[in-house]
Amino acid sequence: MDKELIVNATATEVDVAMLEDKKLVELQNEKSDADFVVGDLFLGKVKKLMPGLNAAFINVGYEKDAFLHYTDLSPYIKSLLKFTQMAQTDKSETGFDFYKFNLEPEIVKNGKITEVFSGKPNILVQILKEPIASKGPRLTCEISLPGRYIVITPFNNIVAVSKKIHSADERKRLQHVIESIKPNNIGVIVRTAAEGKNTAELHDDLLELLESWKEVQRKLKDAQAPVKIQAEENKITSLLRDLLSKDFNKIVINNKALYNNTLQYIQKIAPQKADIVKLYQEPQNIFDTYGITKQIKGSFGRTVNLPSGAYLIIEHTEALHVIDVNSGYKSISDSQEDNALATNLEAAEEIARQLRLRDIGGIIVVDFIDMKNPENKKKIQEAIELHMKNDRARHAALPISKFGVMQITRQRMRPEVKINTSEVCPTCNGTGKITSTYLLEDEIETRLNYLVSHKHKNITVEVHPIVYSHLTKGIFNSKRLKWKRKFKMPIHIIKNSNFNFTEVKYFDADLEEIKI
Repeated sequence: MDKELIVNATATEVDVAMLEDKKLVELQNEKSDADFVVGDLFLGKVKKLMPGLNAAFINVGYEKDAFLHYTDLSPYIKSLLKFTQMAQTDKSETGFDFYKFNLEPEIVKNGKITEVFSGKPNILVQILKEPIASKGPRLTCEISLPGRYIVITPFNNIVAVSKKIHSADERKRLQHVIESIKPNNIGVIVRTAAEGKNTAELHDDLLELLESWKEVQRKLKDAQAPVKIQAEENKITSLLRDLLSKDFNKIVINNKALYNNTLQYIQKIAPQKADIVKLYQEPQNIFDTYGITKQIKGSFGRTVNLPSGAYLIIEHTEALHVIDVNSGYKSISDSQEDNALATNLEAAEEIARQLRLRDIGGIIVVDFIDMKNPENKKKIQEAIELHMKNDRARHAALPISKFGVMQITRQRMRPEVKINTSEVCPTCNGTGKITSTYLLEDEIETRLNYLVSHKHKNITVEVHPIVYSHLTKGIFNSKRLKWKRKFKMPIHIIKNSNFNFTEVKYFDADLEEIKI
């Protein structure tokens, strides 16, 4: 699988698009003034305890107080409170030695928030979820600092190895290496990327993270809550840190400063991949050049068309998301069961992509086309699990119910990505809206493909004059000639000035309209 990262930077924000085999699978946006990002560390102040919720509200400087539930406190919360106080009041120039810090007893799993906090102390917290809609950030006290190969978790001595490393011998080797190099009071989680790495590489990653933790300790000294102590890396470097693999073959950035920063980061973590970083300097928008704008227009509307002619309807309610699978005009067999299975399998791949692309979280209900065969229903669940395998968010999918409905849950870490894919209609002077014109050419080709596969010949396509000009422009490379070569038959295109801009009709050899 080829992976590409395309970065479009403007004065106010950075858009990062991730492509897998040229297909858009992730789109992330980072505002230049974003202050509350997942992973950021803050010195907050306890504002209010809510015994009924078993939670506390913490002031971290956001317009609404952040939420901290008892289950997110960490077993080592008493050690964290003690550390925060000591770091703030420390008078020494170099700071106290954290590796000799005396840990406090762990708290019980089913305790009460009022047993942990007395008064309104300052506390070091980490953003677990960004502010969403009317909610403030959600916090955790289980502090973690991620690196390329490992994640450190202060206040414990646990060493854990990723379960995705399947070799028992490799897991034991990594466990032994980390236990031999890590200092006291620092827990370590070994990431999947550490598989096959030698002691020197792991040690370098550990030293860098320990220096970051020392910097946190230094910044806490004399800090006044609420204040940000440490920011998470930008979207590009955090993506590369988590995802960079041999599959990555291109990183293209249209901003010189970002390009230099990314190149330096790649040279540090994977110098052999430095040549994949490219600076884009063309006048055309970088997302247009790499076909991302077109994919965005086709992927973020209420209706998502599939190559076969089937389509999805995606609706969002207050409580959940609903996805309806529709067969459209697709028909590959005389068997209704076979048609339903083929459409549902195609939809399963796109649904997995849509959840990841839009970063849809919570409860998702998918209404698949009804199937009778239990084996076919099982195939759909297996397809969903397969296509969601690369999704970094935690997720689970239940079997299809007897009503043809599947329930999926997916972790939501940040606000859902929503993009308006409608354009003001040029034929009604802005009084209405039409589906994006980016998709019209592809839609005509998809329908022609369907008609040709059903033995229609001498097809005539009737369109608006502007669309006609676009499809016939060029003597040797017009779209009409490309279709002629592709379908091995003439495709006639005529214009009708009475048509709406996106209106299209199809006629057979006898000029009888074909209803699709």
